[in-house]
Amino acid sequence: METDVLIVGAGPAGLALAVDLARHGVRALLVERSADLFPGSRGKGVQPRTLEVFDDLGVGRAVRAAGGPYPTGMIWRDGERQGEHRMFDDDEATPAEGAPYHEPWMVPQWRTQRILHARLTELGGEVAFGRELVGFTQDPDGVTAAFASGGPVRARYAVAADGGRSAVRRALGIAMTGESVDPRPMLVADVRVPGLDRDHWHVFPPAGGEGFLALCPLAGTEDFQVAAQFPEGTRIDLSPDGVRAAVAARSHLAAEDVTEVRWASDFRPRAALADRFRQGRAFLVGDAAHIHSPAGGQGLNTSVQDAYNLGWKLAAVLRGGAPAALLDSYEEERRPVAAEMLGLSTRIHRGESRRGAATRQLGLGYRHSSLAVETRTGLPEDALRAGDRAPDGTLDGIRLFEAFQGPHWTLLTVGAAARPPRLPGVRTVRIPSYGPYGDGVFLVRPDGHVGWAGQDAQGAAAYAARLGLR
Repeated sequence: METDVLIVGAGPAGLALAVDLARHGVRALLVERSADLFPGSRGKGVQPRTLEVFDDLGVGRAVRAAGGPYPTGMIWRDGERQGEHRMFDDDEATPAEGAPYHEPWMVPQWRTQRILHARLTELGGEVAFGRELVGFTQDPDGVTAAFASGGPVRARYAVAADGGRSAVRRALGIAMTGESVDPRPMLVADVRVPGLDRDHWHVFPPAGGEGFLALCPLAGTEDFQVAAQFPEGTRIDLSPDGVRAAVAARSHLAAEDVTEVRWASDFRPRAALADRFRQGRAFLVGDAAHIHSPAGGQGLNTSVQDAYNLGWKLAAVLRGGAPAALLDSYEEERRPVAAEMLGLSTRIHRGESRRGAATRQLGLGYRHSSLAVETRTGLPEDALRAGDRAPDGTLDGIRLFEAFQGPHWTLLTVGAAARPPRLPGVRTVRIPSYGPYGDGVFLVRPDGHVGWAGQDAQGAAAYAARLGLR
């Protein structure tokens, strides 16, 4: 079989990339070694920036309908409620100008993946389940992948989205550099506890030699996510009886109060970053490129945004006439972001930082990228610059995020600048002066970041030609 892009792994990153490529009209094959999508809740937090990405991919409304806001924490001791505890800093609930979302949204990972899968099917794509990668080679013209069952696949490019133990990454010989965030193993499970109220995230601090226990009601379901910490060296019992015993030992609940254990897993919190995000015609996204502690709620979000960054670039090279060198910017832009988010997740896990504005990921950008061309001078410190996320807003009946939505570039004129020329393949939009932008002309990339910025349009056409826009 031949395709343009082979994506290995149908997790959030792989599915998001497949959706993005499908809407660009790129042939892609998404393969998954398991027989079905991941069944657990593990990555349950969707940050505001990822909600914006999901809107653009056409799944935002479904994601919001499937989840809900995070509940307030409730601290328990000796079977008594000790009081509420905010799980996020106050600034997490403060709306930012130009941002439609300001709080994380809780959606179990399994449901997010089903929504992305449904969108992929709607766009004419599919997931080939039960395809385990057993061999991977590449040459100057493409890659060849062999599988335990079924014939080989030949593709022009390949993307490893197959998790922290990535078979593609190992085949490429790319090392990961990292550390153990905490030597104490963790249990995470999805359970049913009908007698426990769903208005709070129930937290049971360590007592009697046991580690902490938390029971978080999963929005849009009848389930709770169990998180429990165990002493270093413990072999966690993942059986239903083992999960029930852990809940009973650390809370006022009895084992029989847990009426169903729907999924369970264990892990050791780690932070690791791949030494490279690209080798030849193969790219790493998601957990194949970076492994996070779940404490900061950054892993799934960083993974989806990897895919969002890479998708339009692959499409531009394969379908849009852009030079192949454009793909070099993927690692250049995403590896520093992943490193920054890994550090944040680790600090939150260790209690050195709290969940606040940085976890929303609205401030992440690519100012130092080779794709960011800022031609204005004398800008104030807080000015929007090339490489930054382009803010939302509604002016003269035009909502910017609706104008940006889709696989196209947008040429945005703000304020009194002269009307710019039309550029091939670029949507043109004009609005009056607007605070987050000031005045100027901005070329907004398909992933919602400013590529080029100027006081007027001089130089915009040359920049567009450099990227093969036609």
